[in-house]
Amino acid sequence: MKLGLMLGYSGPQLRIPLQDVQLAERLGYDSVWTAEAYGSDAITPLAYIAAHTERIRLGTAVLQLAGRTPANAAMAMATLDQLAGGNRAICGLGVSGPQIVEGWYGQPWGKPYYRIKDYVAIMKKIWAREEPVTHDGKEISLPFTGEGALGIGKPLKSILHMNPDIPVFLGTGMESTVRMTAEVADGWLPLGFVPETAHLYKDWIQQGLDKAGKTADQFERQAMSNVKVTDDIKSALDAMKPGIALYVGGMGHKNINFHKEMMVRRGFEEEANRIQELYLAKRKDEAIAAVPDEFVDSGALIGTKARIAERFKAWEDSGITGLTISGNSEAISTMAEVARLNFPE
Repeated sequence: MKLGLMLGYSGPQLRIPLQDVQLAERLGYDSVWTAEAYGSDAITPLAYIAAHTERIRLGTAVLQLAGRTPANAAMAMATLDQLAGGNRAICGLGVSGPQIVEGWYGQPWGKPYYRIKDYVAIMKKIWAREEPVTHDGKEISLPFTGEGALGIGKPLKSILHMNPDIPVFLGTGMESTVRMTAEVADGWLPLGFVPETAHLYKDWIQQGLDKAGKTADQFERQAMSNVKVTDDIKSALDAMKPGIALYVGGMGHKNINFHKEMMVRRGFEEEANRIQELYLAKRKDEAIAAVPDEFVDSGALIGTKARIAERFKAWEDSGITGLTISGNSEAISTMAEVARLNFPE
């Protein structure tokens, strides 16, 4: 199985753990991933990383659709790919949530399903450079002919000769969007995937692949897990609970929260409702305490090297093609050994 390294979001200051990235590359990791919310962007750090690495793939997990037009995203990713030497960029896309889309980017939430389809189609047309780009979509069209248009927009073809094979991965989790991901994208960044829920997605993915006439080996599935090498499992679990409480309880609107819906899909509906209730009531400590150990442990790889290796087997058998880990240098080295990277079978 391929391994990736997640760098995640910036804090108040942007710090890129370049030594960890270079360690991961030396150990045979396939990819490194950045994220964006409403602070640093996801693409610029990858350009910096590209200048200090040689082969590791450079992925966004995810670019927020509302932050860029599809043409701008296509230009940025194609530029990154050329700067990195070619065939290294992975364009991971996601819709984010309505609070960020409308509150930060000032864009309407609209119909995300159709917006994703239009967005991916336009990007792939731009990269292909087969003809000046036109697209008659349900959410996005080129040239633009909507309200305020002069009506003189011209179909254009990129000046830059772009890599037509930049893979697009989509961050999705609902039935309709997972099926669509398998149909139109090259890979999947599942929200909250754990081995125990693999059966929920199997048919959806196959239906999307069948619609596009693709086979399973033409579609990557890149899950994510936190990794912590430790003898104190309880403390490690507790350290991860504040982030979970934030996302399940306070990320998004009460009625539209994809992280809460993910927790429900994993069988923790009562706990998810309670966490959200407490968090929105500003009882954050109680919300954190309400996160079950079982929920945290099932989505992470925590413990001794032996425990991590044993639990990793379930991920290998789950149907994913890659696992992106979040962890320190010890976790990076441990997972390289556990996943047998650069180690003979």
